[in-house]
Amino acid sequence: MKRILVIEDEPKVVQVLKQALEEEEYVVTTAQTGEEGFFLASTETFDVVVLDLMLPGRSGLDILEALRRTDERTMVLILTARDTVGDRILGLDSGADDYMVKPFALSELLARIRVLLRRGRTEQDFHLQIADLELDLVTREVRRGGQPINLTAKEFDLLAYLLRHQGRFVSREMIAREVWKETTRATPLDNVIDVHLMRLRKKIDQEPGERLIHTLRGVGFILKRETP
Repeated sequence: MKRILVIEDEPKVVQVLKQALEEEEYVVTTAQTGEEGFFLASTETFDVVVLDLMLPGRSGLDILEALRRTDERTMVLILTARDTVGDRILGLDSGADDYMVKPFALSELLARIRVLLRRGRTEQDFHLQIADLELDLVTREVRRGGQPINLTAKEFDLLAYLLRHQGRFVSREMIAREVWKETTRATPLDNVIDVHLMRLRKKIDQEPGERLIHTLRGVGFILKRETP
């Protein structure tokens, strides 16, 4: 199911959008402040972000520009009361894929989201890489330095998640929700995650070669290149 993040501070608009999108069988997450929206957009994976520009805490443009520095794939539809040509140009030039002005027709917004989703991913989006580590989402093959690495299904999903968030710390709670699809965190699951990461690290970070999977105690894990 497609995941949609709605970042909007007007409660009535949030309610209408959430209900309409869920009726279309999307999984909907909402945020009503800029800081909350920025955190969700930066740490979770969504197919479309519906983004207001005027938000408390952090502006929509700030969120969009920060997102585009690390993520070119997530579709962003700006939904705002700013209706000048200059506002539209600024939003699109900042990385938005579409721009709608309030008040809006709900049927049109749903149609535009369907168009964004139909664009789909390019072939490049199915190939994830950092340094000499490569992962193919279609064939489910993993290679490092050109050599194949055999992973279990869950190890593959975990590595794909880390690659999608490379350069950013991810917590056990995030991994539990996004990889294991568990909404409640429990100590036994934390232990399972740690075991899978230990096994994955042994397979990925074999000598020789730079270490890619790193742990920061009390924060989580990060996939990144070692600094010289």
